Amino acid sequence: MNDLAPTARTWLQRLTGRGRVVIPVVKLHGVIAAEQRQGRINMASVAPLLKRAFAIKSAPAIAIIVNSPGGSPVQSRLISKRIRDLADEHNKPVLVFVEDAAASGGYFIAVAGDEIIVDPSSIVGSIGVIMAGFGFVGTLEKLGIERRVHTAGNNKSTLDPFLPEKASDIKRIKQVELDIHQVFIDVVKTRRGTKLKAPDEALFTGEWWTGMRGVELGLVDAIGDLHETLRSRFGKHVQLKLIEPKRGLFSLPRLGFSAFGFSADIAATIEDRAVWARLGL
Repeated sequence: MNDLAPTARTWLQRLTGRGRVVIPVVKLHGVIAAEQRQGRINMASVAPLLKRAFAIKSAPAIAIIVNSPGGSPVQSRLISKRIRDLADEHNKPVLVFVEDAAASGGYFIAVAGDEIIVDPSSIVGSIGVIMAGFGFVGTLEKLGIERRVHTAGNNKSTLDPFLPEKASDIKRIKQVELDIHQVFIDVVKTRRGTKLKAPDEALFTGEWWTGMRGVELGLVDAIGDLHETLRSRFGKHVQLKLIEPKRGLFSLPRLGFSAFGFSADIAATIEDRAVWARLGL
């Protein structure tokens, strides 16, 4: 009877789900932007998910799926830092799994992981900063429209799209980009350290690579996928618990029709597609 007891107990635990290793999974998909909108990643929407994931005390690790072409450098850094703060607070390793892309801000978030696991065809890297806009110099004049702008401060109208670019504006914008780029570089060096296998001038140009090439460069750790990796490390009975946003009053579909809201949604969709398109996705 004593020999049968452990077997019976194991069978009962498996039948009831008790005794299984549970790994919380947080999925971060979309363009990184402060605006609250479906398909966007930001600190406000991600923080509650991370808090719930790390609150599962029995979990030996946290899995985070990243699929993002980038976006806001501020939101990227805030999310990355929050992941590290929680990992250190709860003493749990973080495994990051990259799907289509962890580029630019998406890679900024990914380096918060203790390990980064990618598909061979994932896009990773793009460690750089970009600012883009349009110029409409002379457009209003052709349309017979007079534009009136009054500012307090010589630089308040920096990069006005209806005026020719000024060398001083470009110089200041370039410096801002360099400052933000350095923050990005410092975080990558701190998190990846000696894992990086190429010089700075090769890694930090804004170029992006496949996951397979990313392993060679030391930007990521291994080729693999979520289920295979977690089963090999925690056993075939590992249970994945997807941490999803809670549906509340404000997550219900909007009723009625708003021309402004509809046009804003279209503009946001076009903007997001343009960010993905930079990676050919």
